[in-house]
Amino acid sequence: MTQVKIVTDSSARLSTDEIKDFDITVVPLTVMIDGTVYSDGVTITGTEFMDKMSKAQALPKTSQPALGAFVDTYDQLTEAGEDVQILSIHMTDALSGTVHSAEQAGQISKGDVVAIDSQMTDRALGFQVVTAAKMAKEGASREEIIAAINNVRDHTKLYLTVPTLDNLVAGGRLNKAVGFIGGFLNIKVVIELIDGKITIAAKGRGMKVINKAYQDCYAEMATHGSIKRVGLSHAGNLEDALAVKEEISKRFPAAEIFVDQTSPIIATHTGVGALAVIYEFGE
Repeated sequence: MTQVKIVTDSSARLSTDEIKDFDITVVPLTVMIDGTVYSDGVTITGTEFMDKMSKAQALPKTSQPALGAFVDTYDQLTEAGEDVQILSIHMTDALSGTVHSAEQAGQISKGDVVAIDSQMTDRALGFQVVTAAKMAKEGASREEIIAAINNVRDHTKLYLTVPTLDNLVAGGRLNKAVGFIGGFLNIKVVIELIDGKITIAAKGRGMKVINKAYQDCYAEMATHGSIKRVGLSHAGNLEDALAVKEEISKRFPAAEIFVDQTSPIIATHTGVGALAVIYEFGE
């Protein structure tokens, strides 16, 4: 019987129990802070990263996993069983070339590998990975799993509130002129991932634009048949994440809610205070 093994990258927000219980393999990205390279989730946690970033002399630099890391991972998984297929699910290529490294590694590896772009990241990627891993554990085929996670993707929304544009500009995600104007005018932005692409959903002066974004998000969530899963990922902003969790719990008591510090990879670009509201809705 064919075994499907699930691989992802460390931008996916997953609990330790999920990784262990569903046999998920996570290939870490790296982040360099003032000349020291850390392996995401291995030699540095999200919380430790926030502390180090606040003291860093320059903006940290992130790197996708080396091609060899993927090849080694795929080969090891292939050697673990007689009939193994690998499904490698990764963050949107709008944020990283990780999925392309995975694709290239799959061509070099001894294994039978399919690498796909989730068009998401963080817990939105986590939704797809957990769904895939549960199905793999139950014996589903790779084709069935891909169809299922495509459905999850099409029923997932990701909104990210960013209170400062400094890191987005410094990291090359926004034009410097836009960043200068934004900082001068106290502009806040709300980002949405649509078809894997970064779009500006809202912008305005002061925190009122972010507070309104949460209210708009709750209203949008209420238009769907049901809310299955919610992810609240923050960059050193647990207080706001818990406040949003309380509000969502009141409005959608059946929803499964996951709160976590985002990965160093995402926090590097968003800066301190960012908060993502991610949800999967039913038909």
